[in-house]
Amino acid sequence: MDADIDFDILLALPVIFLVIVVPLWLMLHYWYKARANKALSKADEETLAELWQLSEKLERRVESLETILDREAPEWRNKS
Repeated sequence: MDADIDFDILLALPVIFLVIVVPLWLMLHYWYKARANKALSKADEETLAELWQLSEKLERRVESLETILDREAPEWRNKS
């Protein structure tokens, strides 16, 4: 009789571990990973800042070109 109880306990512990602990551990693990990935990394922030500066520079260049075209060929905007 004692051998049956010991075997049942030995069988119940892994089952409890697999049914309760492992799913909880996996949920918390992936929740933490998802939460950590929401924030931008330092490299992403630097890349974003570089892209922002580049877009401002390109915008200034386009405005300069439009100003030159307005002076040199005033009807350029009306051409299809």
